Formats: sequence, C-alpha cells, structure tokens
Amino acid sequence: MELAVGRVAKSHGVRGELVVDVRTDEPELRFAPGSPLTGRLPRAKQSQNFVVESAREHSGRLLLRLEGIADRTGADALRGMIFLVDTADLPPSADPDEYYDHELEGLTVQLGDGTVVGAVKEVLHSAAGELLSITAAEAFPPAGREILVPFVNAIVPTVSVADGLIVIDPPEGLLDPE
Repeated sequence: MELAVGRVAKSHGVRGELVVDVRTDEPELRFAPGSPLTGRLPRAKQSQNFVVESAREHSGRLLLRLEGIADRTGADALRGMIFLVDTADLPPSADPDEYYDHELEGLTVQLGDGTVVGAVKEVLHSAAGELLSITAAEAFPPAGREILVPFVNAIVPTVSVADGLIVIDPPEGLLDPE
C-alpha cells in the first residue's frame, strides 16, 4: 500500500523548482537532499523515481528541486504529481495516540452504545485540524452520505486499529444530515 507524502501544486521560477503541498509530519526526512522519491501523475499507471536535490520551506509549502529537472518546462510536466512512500517502509509510531491515515481508513465507527455510524473513508487535513470522513451506515440515513467528525479526543475517545474500531461521542447535531 502506498501513502501520499506530497503533491506538486505548480512550478516555481525558471530553474525547475516545484511547489509541493506537504502531506507528511516528517518533511525533513521525506524530502531531505539525496532522498529517493517515487511519484505518480494523476491517471498514470506507472510511477517515476526521483532523487531530491534540495528542499526549502516557502510560505507554508515546500520548494523542491529534483535531480534531472532543470527548467520550468520539466517542472510544469510534473504538476499534480503525488509523491508516495510504501507503507511497509514506515516505522511504527512511537506515540500510541498517533496514527497514519492509512491505519484509520476502513475502520468501523460506532457510538458508545454500539450503534454503527459507518466506516472511515479518509482522513482530511485542514487548517482547523484533522477530520474523519465517514461513509454513513443505514442507521444514519441517507446511507452512504459523508459525515465529517473532528478527530479530537473529546469526540473520538477510542481508536483501536487492532480491533478495526473507532468509538465516537459526538455532540448533539454532529451526525444529523444537513
């Protein structure tokens, strides 16, 4: 399984730099000079391999130079590329309250009384924090709709990756359709 660690938003300047939206807690490790990167363009079946030449923070994003990409034309060709890592290569988290997104995706979400709310479709990262995007079960019609739940201890007191279960304690109205 692969995990996205960054996405190329656009080119920057004329010397082949890329503006990358970072999707990892460890950009200094993933994008360190000399590090290998695997990238895949949207709708592409094949991945491409790169080596990081340099990386620097710029306005909340990363400016990245890759070996072999020396001009704006080369950089523009990579627009939309997703940089990926194999989840098998990821070390286990040292903090029991930290999870990789892929560990949460697919887990069953239920209330404290056992009522199944649905399953985690994905983890969304926003400026306000992380949200669990849950596909609603039959008990929360219409089934299949998206329910967004803030991923905070007050609302999500229990996560058990081993049991495939997340227990939530939502405030009134959070699970209601709009």
